[in-house]
Amino acid sequence: MSKGTKAAGAVATWADERLGLGSMMKKNLRKVFPDHWSFMLGEIALWSFVVLLLTGVFLTLWFDPSMTEVQYNGSYDPLRGVHMSSAFASSLEISFDVRGGLLMRQMHHWAAMIFIASMMIHLLRVYFTGAFRKPRELNWVIGCLLLLLGTIEGFTGYSLPDDLLSGTGVRAADGFMKASPVVGTYMSFFLFGGEFPGDQIIPRLYVIHILLIPGLLLALIAAHMLLLVYHKHTQWPGAGRTEENVVGYPMLPVYAAKAGGFFFIVFGVITLLGGLFSINNVWKYGPYDPSKVTAGSQPDWYMGWPDGLLRIIPPLETHIWGVTLSWNVMIPILIMPPLMLMVLIALPFIESWVTGDKREHHLLQRPRNAPTRTAIMAALITFYGLSWAAGGNDIIAIKFDLSINQITYFLRGAVFIGPIIAFIITRRWCISLQRADNERLLHGYETGVIVRSPDGAYAEKHLPIAPEKAYVLTARDRDPEPGPAYKNDADGVKEKGYALRKAKAVLQKAFFADNVQKPTAEELHEAEHHSEHELHELEAQIAAGPNKHGPSDDH
Repeated sequence: MSKGTKAAGAVATWADERLGLGSMMKKNLRKVFPDHWSFMLGEIALWSFVVLLLTGVFLTLWFDPSMTEVQYNGSYDPLRGVHMSSAFASSLEISFDVRGGLLMRQMHHWAAMIFIASMMIHLLRVYFTGAFRKPRELNWVIGCLLLLLGTIEGFTGYSLPDDLLSGTGVRAADGFMKASPVVGTYMSFFLFGGEFPGDQIIPRLYVIHILLIPGLLLALIAAHMLLLVYHKHTQWPGAGRTEENVVGYPMLPVYAAKAGGFFFIVFGVITLLGGLFSINNVWKYGPYDPSKVTAGSQPDWYMGWPDGLLRIIPPLETHIWGVTLSWNVMIPILIMPPLMLMVLIALPFIESWVTGDKREHHLLQRPRNAPTRTAIMAALITFYGLSWAAGGNDIIAIKFDLSINQITYFLRGAVFIGPIIAFIITRRWCISLQRADNERLLHGYETGVIVRSPDGAYAEKHLPIAPEKAYVLTARDRDPEPGPAYKNDADGVKEKGYALRKAKAVLQKAFFADNVQKPTAEELHEAEHHSEHELHELEAQIAAGPNKHGPSDDH
């Protein structure tokens, strides 16, 4: 053994004895993670964020975040000689003069799209499967904040090229700020460094985009991953899987290799998208001019739903003490986004309070086994989708040759009626699936074999489902019985907090109303004996053959 190796070993031993790094790393590197395709949704968000960092560093080397006016003399002929900001000129330089620059721009934009989309889908997976329940409520809050910060980060990056389309978005943001009562004009003045557009907004958005929000995102992602390791990963019910263990593969070498390979898949897909499908072609829009607006301008998709609400809410204004409250701007832009965020954050805590469930949960639930929870998110998704569609009401009208007024009137009603319909249909659907699961547990699956009884009646033979499938269907708790709304004291007087407890009892009853409970152990035992009898009878009939039974069997 060389002296260098001995010295390195001595240093490692010294550090391990004082910091415990060796034992900590050994424990965590052998940590087990379950294997299921749905868990990859969070990995897509993580790896697309890594691609964002890599491509963002490349773009930072050439982008000039300045609003100083220059005359363009670059490679793009249609804009040569046009006066524009240094920010837009550097965007053109990256696109046409820097080797690989356009590919990096496209990859950066596509990665941003995928980052936010994968976070949203990951959030839905977590919610529908009940993975947000105790002890993971804090991780749910972090995930919601990551979605918010990712959206803001996308908007700031989208605004940096200072082209006509992004400038239109910045102008809209200025109007939104000015719609804030009392403080709106002050907020706009300080952000823009004077009257819009000023000469400070691009440098300030640049600092926010490359320093402030990425730092917060990195910190929250690190906290998210640490809590994931600390709480251990959730897993789907199955044979050998309990609330106390995790069945899967260790971090090293299996999971690290799979995660590393998946990173290259995500990286490759984003590269293909960036190379084959062009988005945000800023040279087609030209430099920003406050006197112009791009026809058919649309924000990036993740900003579409507030824009849609802005388009369909009719003009509503209130004048109080010389102050104008523009409700048609405040409601869709200043009220609904933070309200939706607060609703998302509060969902785990509201459900825990309503159901009274304070236990730790490490096994996931099938969405059908929590009908009300699933229906609530279906209603929220419907509201989001209809609002998002409203953001393209002009494009829909043009492409389908429809009246934009009729589309707007329809969506004004649909954003209220649609979520209610979605809630009712989803809840009934889940309850029907619960009933179907119980039928499979108690009566088995349909064999397709039709048998005629001696009295001439026809019936289809059923066989018991596999034990593994039966385990999955029964790996859920029976819903609790709603408790009494109140308690009387020794004098027969209702205790304090009666109104709150009564509201909780009503909500709990509504939350579990019409749910189909899984069969009891006695019902399953009886069904098992019945299935065994039918199985033996069917085997006997098959062994006897059609000649002995004549026309009594019809296959």
